[in-house]
Amino acid sequence: MKILVTGATGLVGKELTALLLENGNEIHYLTTSQSKIESKPNYQGFFWNPEKSSIDENCLIGVEAIVHLAGATVSKRWTTSYKQEIIESRTLSSNLLYSCLKNHPNEVKQIVSSSAIGIYPDSLTQVYTEDNKSVDDSFLGQVVVKWEESVDVFSRLNIKVCKLRTGLVLAKKGGALTEMLKPIKIGLGSPFGSGKQVQSWIHVEDLAYMYLFAIQNQWEGTYNAVAPNPVTNTALTKTIAKKLGKSLFMPNIPKFAMKLVLGEMHQLLFSSQNVSATKAEKNGFQFRYREITKAIDDLLT
Repeated sequence: MKILVTGATGLVGKELTALLLENGNEIHYLTTSQSKIESKPNYQGFFWNPEKSSIDENCLIGVEAIVHLAGATVSKRWTTSYKQEIIESRTLSSNLLYSCLKNHPNEVKQIVSSSAIGIYPDSLTQVYTEDNKSVDDSFLGQVVVKWEESVDVFSRLNIKVCKLRTGLVLAKKGGALTEMLKPIKIGLGSPFGSGKQVQSWIHVEDLAYMYLFAIQNQWEGTYNAVAPNPVTNTALTKTIAKKLGKSLFMPNIPKFAMKLVLGEMHQLLFSSQNVSATKAEKNGFQFRYREITKAIDDLLT
């Protein structure tokens, strides 16, 4: 199958692209950087610029499925201008893809788009399934709403829409784990706030497989892309420290301190979302990394 991937050079995109190629698929990918355009067997890059509504429509030739991962990282200080970039990088790219599909003959039957569990309200007690309709009143909650709305319109073109609401992605190179390791390695690691906030995580390998599985099984609708066993921030911090052979003797890091350092972005560290993976499992997906200890063992070995 020929698959078009946006965000192919990012953390998840690289993992997914390798997996898709291993499974005999042909990749077209969109990039905003001319220098990242490659032309290899089964791997072809195309230029686009969502801000200027510019796209090489040849990217659609022969494509049956789209994986939409493009979006500016949220792990960067949220200035007013950067907040706008976070939203527009998601909505403008979706809008451009939609226009391209609407105006050019194509064979696309499905789009599988990244989304985020940040849509769910901060709670220490609630367990969230995909049926939950409440939205967190934070900036991230609003981002996800606009993000998903920009993808839902593809259904007007008789294209199946699948959204994977992704949790904390754990990977060897880049992402949250890399940042969490830094203070722990030098003996300054400790949980954030009460440490009781629930973090719904997923191993990057499982996330890539879920995208592949969603395509192979023509998933439609919303799915939580999280491992079946969420952990508290304290448990996650302790698991990492134990694997590294480090002790945790520092007091918990107070919220006000991180707010001074990170501004509004500190919410990423203190919000609690206990998110259910039951729907994905009931629909046949099998996680390789169900427990945090197994995931950390793999990533830090």
